[in-house]
Order: sequence, then C-alpha cells, then structure tokens
Amino acid sequence: QVQLVESGGGLVQAGGSLRLSCAASGRTFSSYTMGWFRQAPGKEREFVAAHDWNTGSTYYADSVKVRFTITRDNAKNTVYLQMNSLKLEDTAVYYCAASPLWGSWSAQRSTQYNYWGQGTQVTVSS
Repeated sequence: QVQLVESGGGLVQAGGSLRLSCAASGRTFSSYTMGWFRQAPGKEREFVAAHDWNTGSTYYADSVKVRFTITRDNAKNTVYLQMNSLKLEDTAVYYCAASPLWGSWSAQRSTQYNYWGQGTQVTVSS
C-alpha cells in the first residue's frame, strides 16, 4: 500500500508563503494522481489542487488558482504545494492524497482517492 506523509505546515502572516511537501512510499507513485485537500474548522474537506499522472494536467480550486502551484518529483516520490499570497481563508489542515484514477472529474473529488496523509496544519494570521 501507499503511505503519504505531509510536512511544511506552520504559522504564517497573510501575504506570506509556504511550501508543503508530501512524501510517498512505494514504487507506484508515478502512476497515481496526487491531490491536495484541506479542511478548516467547522467546514467540509475541500479540494485544493491535483496533478493528473496520465495527462500531466493540473487542477485547482478557484479559490487558490494562481496563488497555489502543485508540482511533483517522481524521482523523489514527492509532491509539493507551493502556496503564495496566503489569506486568512487558507487556514486549514492540509492533506495530500493519491488516486489510481485520472481525469478532471476524479482528480477533484476526495472520494476517488485511496490513500491519505496525516495532514499538516497551516495557519494564516493577520
């Protein structure tokens, strides 16, 4: 099975930047769509960004487009989420996830992901 471990979260002021990392185990990383989701207190888990393993396409929630960038390094079995111009609304626990599926529909839905990391807290202060 695939195991995912996030890191890089922390406290940052609005307008600042953070880069989250997600290290994956196993040799199937290159054939998994990798996604980032987040969950704020009192809110449902929501899609943030994803990288499609088959097409190479990236997908972003409208709320983070332009500000966030998802990248992956298959050689290191690691996916990253570069977060710039952070806003208060970005405060949440961020999770990385892996899905054997591909395509825009599945990439943006948490129910289509098989493996999840433990989450890393991102707190944006004013």
